[in-house]
Amino acid sequence: MADLSISAQFIKGVGPARLKVLNKIGIETIEDLLYYLPRRYEDRSNIRPISDIEVGKFQTIKGKVLALGGRRTKKGLSLFQMAVGDASGVIYATWFNQPYMKDRFKVGQELILYGKVERYRDLQINTPEYEILSGKGEDSIHIGRIVPIYPLIQELNQRWLRKIMKEAVDRYASSVKEILPFEIRKRQGLILLSEAIRNIHFPVSNLVLEKARRRLIFDEFFLLQLGIAIKRSKIEIDLDGVVHKIDGELIKIFKDSMPFELTASQKKVVSEIEQDMQSPKPMNRLLQGDVGSGKTVVATWAMVLSVQSGYQAALMAPTEILAQQHYKSISKLLKALNLKVVLLSGDAKQDVKRRIKDTIERGEADIIIGTHALIQEGVKFRSLGLVIIDEQHKFGVLQRRLLRSKSQNPDILVMTATPIPRTLALTVYGDLDVSIIDELPPGRRDIKTLHFKESERGKAYRLIREQVDLGRQVYVVYPIIEESENLDLKAATQMFKELKEEFKDFSVGLLHGRMKSNEKERIMGEFKDGRLQILVSTIVIEVGVDIPNASVMLVEHAERFGLSQLHQLRGRIGRGNYLSYCILLSDTKTEDAQRRIEAMLNTQDGFKIAEEDLEIRGPGEFFGTKQHGLPEIKIGNILRDSELLEIAKQEAFELINKDRELKAPQYTLLKLGLRKKFRFTDLELVTVS
Repeated sequence: MADLSISAQFIKGVGPARLKVLNKIGIETIEDLLYYLPRRYEDRSNIRPISDIEVGKFQTIKGKVLALGGRRTKKGLSLFQMAVGDASGVIYATWFNQPYMKDRFKVGQELILYGKVERYRDLQINTPEYEILSGKGEDSIHIGRIVPIYPLIQELNQRWLRKIMKEAVDRYASSVKEILPFEIRKRQGLILLSEAIRNIHFPVSNLVLEKARRRLIFDEFFLLQLGIAIKRSKIEIDLDGVVHKIDGELIKIFKDSMPFELTASQKKVVSEIEQDMQSPKPMNRLLQGDVGSGKTVVATWAMVLSVQSGYQAALMAPTEILAQQHYKSISKLLKALNLKVVLLSGDAKQDVKRRIKDTIERGEADIIIGTHALIQEGVKFRSLGLVIIDEQHKFGVLQRRLLRSKSQNPDILVMTATPIPRTLALTVYGDLDVSIIDELPPGRRDIKTLHFKESERGKAYRLIREQVDLGRQVYVVYPIIEESENLDLKAATQMFKELKEEFKDFSVGLLHGRMKSNEKERIMGEFKDGRLQILVSTIVIEVGVDIPNASVMLVEHAERFGLSQLHQLRGRIGRGNYLSYCILLSDTKTEDAQRRIEAMLNTQDGFKIAEEDLEIRGPGEFFGTKQHGLPEIKIGNILRDSELLEIAKQEAFELINKDRELKAPQYTLLKLGLRKKFRFTDLELVTVS
């Protein structure tokens, strides 16, 4: 078998210069070339008589060159035209500004053309793909078949790359090593990997193409789920965690002091968390809940259980504003318990930080809330029993691991207000148990979402004025802080001045991420106290700000925001007992932008929003794989191929249950494939030797 790790320069027609171009698209070795997959296919196999071809569609025709010649158009462009005919009719193939084409064809040659057919005075096909038939019966790779279309950069063209790929596939596909165990291939009816590589590039039919796709997608999903299964088995079998008491005086006082009744959904989640926390194995649970669903109360309940059991609890938030919000709301919830809650902020003065760190190390601080400052060197816990990470997608894998390493396997609860579709959760969070708060507390009202174009700005301002006159408050949110020459955006700093003039009879404030922490706190304090009626802001208010009196959210340039982001922003209002309005101000110019706006107008269900967001952006962007330490998904689509994802997960977890370290000889190549898959990631995998 040939060595696939050798340079792609060994492929006929590559050479040093071409290799440098291939390097730009990530191709260095023969193996890289074989796994550089087509992004789509064109079926050029359906050859039709010229009299039957459809105008306005891409068609494949076969005929003879009847005549050819060149001329200049009235605008001075060079035009080369060739009449091609079959027994049923004639069509004209046309190339602009390519006079050299006349040297490539001769009258009487037989050829195949593929391209979009237009009708002017005659049938015409502009700049078609072509293949001159020699009569020797050799296979064409560019026409008359299902043809692969590859992702390109400027220095590459399809014909050359297709030719190089055919050379690589013909010579080296048979050397691709099989990694899947035979019993899994047989059970799932999967073709050989070498056959899949051959047919993903140059399929002879749509049926074999689908079989090739299925095999490669299964491999991708299977290796991903295998890594997750190994990680999960390490947690469940090898690690001894903290055992918490779920009954005690402290939790009883907390329950009795709560000013409201938990919803049925919150009670269910609390029960799941209690079950985990009293187990000797570390808790690894993801808590999903829409904006305002009451995740903080559930998190506080878990922290009380940890303190009751003699441990400290830590909560890490992604921003200073959110950490401060948690500090205030959790301190309020715990008022009757006489616990010491501290806030460790990155912006705090050195002497304040040092004092808080000493309090944490001595064990005098029961509950510690902070930002990334919690994982910095010098923060030592006396006995950390529970780690809670809020808005966890804002943190990288390494940051989460560092906080966990502050103690011997503490329980972990990660929370998110970004609803995650089940299919994505299977991929990104396969090592976590998932709890969902799927109902809002009583009293939360629906939010009326409106879409105004720029020309309708006056309507938005009238609604703002009406609401402020009623005693309500307003958010106005912008995507950036300062004017950009590249983006036609109204920046928050500039619009703050304009809105102060527009609403000069009201008090208007400005908040953005570049302000110092104490300045942000002052502005938010004034807004919360009602001294500011309109707050102009960037997305720093996306999470963690609770102002029940705010009834309007005006989002400028709504097309510039992601769908989940728009949903998060909308969740900042509707927290009082009156109707609230989310105004999306946008001249939508793209189909995706229009889909985002329509999704916001059609539903307030966070999971439906998340599904639509996943559809629009695709899995690669919904959560960056780098952020989660997961390998990139190149060919599979977790929405379209969700059924295969489920099957791959089941097979992977069953295999690890049977042989968790893959020691059997038949898994040698599978282990190599697993190492290769995860080599550039932070995912915590057990060493598979």
